[in-house]
Amino acid sequence: MEILKNRKEKFTYLGQLSEYQVNAEKKTMVYDRDSYTPYQTHLYKRALYGLSAFTEQELATMCSKKKQRVSNVYVKGQKIINLYKQKLSIAYSNMVFKKFFPDSPLTNYFLSNQETDINYVNTLTFKDLNISKEDIITVFIEEGVLPKNFHSITIDPNFLPKLRNSGS
Repeated sequence: MEILKNRKEKFTYLGQLSEYQVNAEKKTMVYDRDSYTPYQTHLYKRALYGLSAFTEQELATMCSKKKQRVSNVYVKGQKIINLYKQKLSIAYSNMVFKKFFPDSPLTNYFLSNQETDINYVNTLTFKDLNISKEDIITVFIEEGVLPKNFHSITIDPNFLPKLRNSGS
């Protein structure tokens, strides 16, 4: 019985919790925030994610022509991103070949042939290729997926203010 009593004392906490905590300060997570307005973020997500950027309720109220326009922009954006990822992959591989095999005929072949293929799907992630949100926005603006004045847009130009119901 004495053995059980010693065991119970071993596992019963009698002191202050701060004795066991190395750093008792309260810490909060700080997330990076970009400088884009909600409308700019909406345009970016619509181009990058297509109809997936919308909620079920928004999709239910959206007309079929708008859905088609969003899908067309999404498909165009995905093709552009794929080609951009291919160009970056080619640049990285050429750099590796230049550094490790500078006098190889294979290196000369790779350096002379830098064509991209529309049918090839590059599955590398943005993180793998060091692609940031700003890089994607820049490419989208250059290719016409996002408007040229994207950085100066603050609100939706088609947004109409809600009118109060004056019937009460």
